Amino acid sequence: MSNNRSLRASALALAVLGTLFVGQAAASGFQLREQSVKNLGRSSAGSLVGKDASVVSLNPAAMTNLDQRTFQMDATVIDLSATFHGGGTIFGLPASAATSLTGGNGGDPGDPTLVPNMSAVFPMHGSLEGLYLGASVGAPFGLKTEYAPGWVGRYRAMTSDLKTVDLTLSAAIKFNEVASVGIGLIYEHAQATLSKSIDFGSAICAQAAAGLPAPNTGNVMLTCFNPGWALYPLYHPQSADGSLVINGSDTNMGYVVGAQIKPNERLTIGLSYRSEIRHNLRGTIDFNGVPALLGADPRFVDSPGGAKLVTPSIATISASYAFTDRFRMMFDLQHTGWSSLQDVTIVRSSGVVVGSEDFSWGGSNFISVGGEYDLSDAFTMRFGVGHDQTPTNDLTRTPRLPDNNRMIYSIGGTWNVSENLSLDAAYQRIEIKTPHIALPADVAHGNTSSLYGYFNGHANLFGVSMQYRF
Repeated sequence: MSNNRSLRASALALAVLGTLFVGQAAASGFQLREQSVKNLGRSSAGSLVGKDASVVSLNPAAMTNLDQRTFQMDATVIDLSATFHGGGTIFGLPASAATSLTGGNGGDPGDPTLVPNMSAVFPMHGSLEGLYLGASVGAPFGLKTEYAPGWVGRYRAMTSDLKTVDLTLSAAIKFNEVASVGIGLIYEHAQATLSKSIDFGSAICAQAAAGLPAPNTGNVMLTCFNPGWALYPLYHPQSADGSLVINGSDTNMGYVVGAQIKPNERLTIGLSYRSEIRHNLRGTIDFNGVPALLGADPRFVDSPGGAKLVTPSIATISASYAFTDRFRMMFDLQHTGWSSLQDVTIVRSSGVVVGSEDFSWGGSNFISVGGEYDLSDAFTMRFGVGHDQTPTNDLTRTPRLPDNNRMIYSIGGTWNVSENLSLDAAYQRIEIKTPHIALPADVAHGNTSSLYGYFNGHANLFGVSMQYRF
């Protein structure tokens, strides 16, 4: 009975604390792999087969590796640094005329972000021997990039902030010393904020070009090729920037299933599959800084609205092999189904499309190898290297997420303070292959400027963890 009370209390505490989560992409796309600092130190190698409470959400079957009630808290700081080099143009009437974009490089769009994760595992006893229950709160997906005001790519992206919080409740059955299976129910909350600047000066010039003193609702937002229009001499391209801000949130359910096999004392193999989770983000569409000349234009009126988001499926295989009693090597291979993200289309509640961004992402693969060496009963050192394939492509890559293929290098260690308490620390360096941006103007989807250039970027991750067994 005490086991059940402990489980309910811990699950409730984890759910409440889950509202603190924020995210910044530290894997390809906007995936986060920071559920465990032990895994961080091995570049996620062996993520499904460790004696680590984070398996509640990664591979529930591996909860059977823990023979005591275990509470674990992990905290990782992700520091992403990136710099943009490039520029773009706003196209006007006639189409051959163009105005160069003004503005700086946007500064560093990534600030240091804390990503905490918590998990607990409860082995059952007596008549329930062989049953394991677990609960965790984590952030499997997250993204935050924010550019300085007035940057050259402001008409494509200013702020991109996606947070997901998962409460996972899992159960596992240990059939024998060889095989176990597990399943988890995922309750996921997603919240997103997207913003960009709007060139209202070009919109007003478009009216002047058509000779219309009233808002020209039948024309797309094209720029004025003669900034000295007699009708509106104070307005010209980039002279009256406003903004578009979209906020939305949703909650939905998914699942994770897993298995673990131990053919012998040295080899352990883990498998898991996490389902897609479909969100219909609903919230508000707000326009700020709309000039009075455009105040009656229905294109720039605030309204309810939203967008669809599908967090991808994830299939993973892990293995661990103990070469000696002190030295182990691990391996991970993971496929993330990013083809679920083809576009982000913002729609008013009336059904009118405000704008759309083409992503056309494809599935991506991640592979890593790592190792652990027990220096003594008290200290363990670990290391790892990995390669993370991007789901993005050179045709549709966006400054909202300037992602590309990554190499990952990690080190870490554990200090077993006592039989009950252990502390972990890890450092990871992510080297990102230069992402190129080549986005032409697409007025049909609300993008009235082109943007071309490239980013230089890398990320540093620092993690600490505490595990308590009782």
